[in-house]
Amino acid sequence: MPPTILIVEDTQSLAMMYQAYLLPTGVNTLLANDGATALEIIDRVKPDLIVLDVMLPDMNGLDILAQLEPENSPQVVVLTGHATKEMAIQAIKLGASDFLEKPVEADRFRITINNALKIKDLKQKVTTYKNTYENGRYFDLIGSSKQMQSVYQIISSASVSKATVFITGESGTGKELCARAVHQASSRASKPFVALNCAAIPKDLIESEIFGHLKGAFTGAIANRAGAAGQADGGTLFLDELCEMDINLQSKLLRFIQTGTYQLVGSEKEVKVDVRFVCATNRDPLAEVEAGRFREDLYYRLHVIPIELPPLREREGDIIEIAEALFVKIAKEESHSFKSMTMDVKHAFSQYDWPGNVRQLENVIRNILVLNPQEIIDVNMLPALPNSNIKTPLPIEKKEPESRVSVEDLTALPSDEAGVKALWLAEKEYIERVIDICASNIPKAAALLDVSPSTLYRKIKGWEESAT
Repeated sequence: MPPTILIVEDTQSLAMMYQAYLLPTGVNTLLANDGATALEIIDRVKPDLIVLDVMLPDMNGLDILAQLEPENSPQVVVLTGHATKEMAIQAIKLGASDFLEKPVEADRFRITINNALKIKDLKQKVTTYKNTYENGRYFDLIGSSKQMQSVYQIISSASVSKATVFITGESGTGKELCARAVHQASSRASKPFVALNCAAIPKDLIESEIFGHLKGAFTGAIANRAGAAGQADGGTLFLDELCEMDINLQSKLLRFIQTGTYQLVGSEKEVKVDVRFVCATNRDPLAEVEAGRFREDLYYRLHVIPIELPPLREREGDIIEIAEALFVKIAKEESHSFKSMTMDVKHAFSQYDWPGNVRQLENVIRNILVLNPQEIIDVNMLPALPNSNIKTPLPIEKKEPESRVSVEDLTALPSDEAGVKALWLAEKEYIERVIDICASNIPKAAALLDVSPSTLYRKIKGWEESAT
């Protein structure tokens, strides 16, 4: 939908001239010849941009500018034939995006309006990102790690485009949640999001599932049926485990993506839809191309905006955030009176490698809540986890315990060979001293040391094991 621009100018000939300047841009324009009319239109229509003359018959144009709400206010370009430096400064302070002095040429006028609209669009994107990324969440995705923040930024940037998004990542990393976030962040959020798992559908039925079929098209087709492509019209079609799709069907999918048209199974009639494609796979798509199982032309058609979801083991800072959110969510589903988990549970979760990623973590938490009615979840309630996947610290050479030293001693550089300590011992003494200063508050100590709490837990565990 084109933006709406309100031109507030009491001289009718000038107002019509500015309107004519904007005709080639395709915007909608409204006119107001006094302040009262302008305020009524602003309240009723909420234009995207206002071209505001300062000298109006009933009020000063800057008084209108001062009345605009800071939140969700339109962009304003102030226009006057009596410009002064002080007036320009006042207009900018009140929120104007630019200031033009009459007379103004058509090209300069159009460029100024276009730049102001770009600023408004950028502000809306930033506001959307801030509103959706709060407390380590972006729609249904959870995690404050740098890896996930990068994912959120890609999704936010891609939200205004129709370009295909190609999501890769290990099984259980949340590829469908990522696809939903792409849909929810876009202008298609009010339209359907249709997900299709290409690995879960028999090869002889997947074409019908995607494109639909007519009654009698094949055995068992007892009625006409719309496929995922038709159901997703205007919205987003998510094709999960795309590399599992039969090579013969991939050519039809390629044509559908190129033309936006397809045929129902059993029909010769072309159907046209407006669909945004999001695809995902837990395989290496280029390896599948090289092996001849995935069409190269389809890969390059789909691989426009790639998003790689990191495995949970590489998102240590996110494990506890996700676990806490899952405990609350699943406790509600299971009518459980969950209140919190102990530090030992958090330690165990942080230590584990999670080969099944978020899906495995969710299953473990559901197991705990179903089998344990207690409000406080302790480490003895955890189910058995494969030991081979527990992250163990590097072996540390056993040393005789030495007396605790002061921070001044720890930070002092040795003056001779006799004063040199083993690096692991100097680190151990320093960390233990910081933990003491923080009254054994590990997260606080980790924050001061600029490391993850799980890093400190692993080091402490390693020291304890080396002392036994």
